Amino acid sequence: MTITKSPQFKSLEDYLAADPADLPEGRHEYWDGELVPVMSESIGNINIATYLFALLIQAGFPPQMICLGQVEVVVPGNPKTRYPDFTVLDEAHTVLLNKKATITRDMPPPRLLAEVVSPGNENSENYKRDYQEKVRQYAAIGVPEYWLIDPERSVISVGILTDGSYEFQEFRGDRAIISRMFSDIPITAEAILKAGR
Repeated sequence: MTITKSPQFKSLEDYLAADPADLPEGRHEYWDGELVPVMSESIGNINIATYLFALLIQAGFPPQMICLGQVEVVVPGNPKTRYPDFTVLDEAHTVLLNKKATITRDMPPPRLLAEVVSPGNENSENYKRDYQEKVRQYAAIGVPEYWLIDPERSVISVGILTDGSYEFQEFRGDRAIISRMFSDIPITAEAILKAGR
């Protein structure tokens, strides 16, 4: 990982208070005072997130409540900020995020976060980041629903926050996905994964 040495921040609070015009362009995660560039998404990942966006729009969900990879979320641990691939905002965010697209710890959590898992085996950095680190971080800030969309394994894991941790259910093929957010929308793992091919 290449770390951007300038600007350097004494604390997360200093970083969050910085004028966006003074920050480097692109997406960066905050790691102990330094900003680490976030890799750009593959076209497959973007297509999956776009497909989910289209499903919610067709169901009448307000478009300003859905964000594709551009909302920063403050989390515990390191890094202290993440950029989920797909975010469904809380209604309060439409006012709170008018200056900067960063959800801080003093705001309500997003209603749903989804990550499209990058290729790699169970010992890879990609796997550990999405299946372990982000699971803990998103649960800690109270995100009610977390999806792991894993094209390599042809599975979508839907986690529902229960007593501070996620209870995951796996969906494959043409089995209808059970989700609080998509409860009125017939959707399958096969259809979502096909969008990324």
